Amino acid sequence: MVRFALADKSAADAPNGWYSSLSPGSPPAVGRSGCAAVEDDQIRGDLATVQLGTPPRGFHLLVDSGSADIWVGGENCQADEGGGCGDHKFLGEKSSSSFRDTGKPWGISYGTGYVSGNMVMDHVAFAGLTLQNHTFGVASNESAQFTPDNIPLDGILGCAKSPLSIQQTPTLVEALRSAGLIASNIISYKISRESDGKNDGEITMGAMDPSKFVASSLVRVKNVNTGGFWEANLDAVTVNGEDVGLVNRSCIWDTGTTLLVAPKEDVDAIHSAIPGAKFDTSSNAWTVPCDTDASVSLVFGGKFFSIRPSDLAFLPVDPNNTMGACTSAIAEGVSEGPTEWLVGDTMIKNVYLSTNEDTDEISIARLTD
Repeated sequence: MVRFALADKSAADAPNGWYSSLSPGSPPAVGRSGCAAVEDDQIRGDLATVQLGTPPRGFHLLVDSGSADIWVGGENCQADEGGGCGDHKFLGEKSSSSFRDTGKPWGISYGTGYVSGNMVMDHVAFAGLTLQNHTFGVASNESAQFTPDNIPLDGILGCAKSPLSIQQTPTLVEALRSAGLIASNIISYKISRESDGKNDGEITMGAMDPSKFVASSLVRVKNVNTGGFWEANLDAVTVNGEDVGLVNRSCIWDTGTTLLVAPKEDVDAIHSAIPGAKFDTSSNAWTVPCDTDASVSLVFGGKFFSIRPSDLAFLPVDPNNTMGACTSAIAEGVSEGPTEWLVGDTMIKNVYLSTNEDTDEISIARLTD
């Protein structure tokens, strides 16, 4: 089992109004697996440190279950608005003796921003495991969403399935399995919450970490998406224990998205059941009381998984009034279809999430205290 730790970062550093939306337009495993700490940034996603190149250097990559490609900025990176790509780590032949540029162009557009460059080969290492000459992208051009100095990510670690890959390469977990470095094509996520101060987030490749979830709450549901996303049918939605009447919905699980995004009629139905919720016409978004105690639950596999009320109240409308109205973390938006939701960290912080490519299943469980 390979584990990555995920450390906490405050939302206060984020540029005003910025949040991430990076989706492109099992029993414990036996044998080896890996786990790494993941740094939780309330606004901008969940970061893992991955070692790239020779000598190896640590790059902070946003862990994104809604895309399938790896990329980092290149030494020649240029921003759209001119100049370099900010105070970030960059990879190229000057910094890595094992770096090889394939000359194959590549680019991707996300819900927020885009990058382009070339496909390269270099060594990728983390949690004691090394992939020699792994193929991934290096960006020579980045949009303004990725270049500010106070955006802490150096690139993206895509964790969806390879059919979604723009680069048309095996994903990291697939490459690890092919190399015999992990036993199963499993990725598991425990996303920490900055306000808890625990700094206990991690991503595990090859297995689930039973110390992170309540075994009796575990459900395994079929992945209903054939295009590379991880998507589960949604049984029901409740607010304070009352069913709001939403049926025949499905949810794409996306650690690269901050909020929970759903069609307008669904967002309206949920907020209509939340005491004190109001629609703010100036921002075209719903607000909830910052001190709301409303319990919003999603039902998968017959089990209820609740969003902590403090996660529902995303950010104060007035930064100087933290007891007034807060922008809701359940937002209107379009995903892949009219009945599909995009479930981001608003929900994922409240569960243990695991995806198994071998069985094409999604596992969801309540977190241990």
